[in-house]
Amino acid sequence: MPFKDTFSQFKSQLKGLQQEGQKYLNDYQSNRRSPSQQGYPGAPQQYQGGPPPVPHGTHPSQPSPAYWQPHFDQSNPVSTDWEHKEGNNNGWGNNEIENYTSSPSNSFHASNKLILRAVSQPNHPDPSQKYTSARLVSRQRLSRSRGSLVASLTLPCALGIWPAFWLLPFEPFSWPTDGEVDIAETWNGDGINHSCLHWGFYTPQDTDKHRVIGTNVAGMQSGRPVRFEFAWWQDDNSNQGRLVWWIDGKAVMKAPIPAGTRRMADFVVLLNIAMGGNVCQGQMPREGTYDFVVHELKMLEEPESGGWAKFEKDWRKVREGDKI
Repeated sequence: MPFKDTFSQFKSQLKGLQQEGQKYLNDYQSNRRSPSQQGYPGAPQQYQGGPPPVPHGTHPSQPSPAYWQPHFDQSNPVSTDWEHKEGNNNGWGNNEIENYTSSPSNSFHASNKLILRAVSQPNHPDPSQKYTSARLVSRQRLSRSRGSLVASLTLPCALGIWPAFWLLPFEPFSWPTDGEVDIAETWNGDGINHSCLHWGFYTPQDTDKHRVIGTNVAGMQSGRPVRFEFAWWQDDNSNQGRLVWWIDGKAVMKAPIPAGTRRMADFVVLLNIAMGGNVCQGQMPREGTYDFVVHELKMLEEPESGGWAKFEKDWRKVREGDKI
């Protein structure tokens, strides 16, 4: 074949490759701009943001950096990292019986762990001492538009006992319209964890204000530490975003961030042990002590053990919480 014809054919092939490469690049950039166009199951409509791609050279198994981690040292007062909520507050909306205190008998550090202790003394002559417990609110906010909260917890499981690891907006706030996230909670010793999202005002005609998944957790009733994780990704210019819950590394629930709720950066962490009340279906705790042990707690820049690639993968496969 003459050289001129060969060169002309080569130029034609090169032009075709360039056009194909440009089309691939355009498609890639378009997908990065709008994850909702990629067909992810459950992706919020009109959502124009998404988790950033895994940085080049970053292996998904590399540890995610923690930007907050309270120190569970006995020389460090609990009040350094936590605000104590005190009293009964008319049963905290659930007819609960506990009296929350700032006493070291109800919250303290021991063996590099944070302990919340509920004490049931139904025959105590002082009514305020019959059922005492602790309710702690972190002084640290999530303070990021995207990140992850991880905790390793031993939850007390018994009749009349309701431990919880959850999130509320920084005060002042309007409940429930500003939102509530429940990461770990179980009651009456049934060994079932309830992952929940609440917002807006609930009426029997409007069930689209709550998302809940119940998960049977093996070993919870026997005192095994359970690892919980909750990750959020929220667009910087809107209130739209996505949430994923994990238990022992397995995704158990997802939800889009509801419109009208406070930004996730404004949320704080709550730890408490409630006693009795509506949620415990009137069951009263027997005399004794009930310990909620926090082995580890930290806020991360990205989901643990997999980063945002893990978030994307699990978002595709896990289901949204049930409406109640």
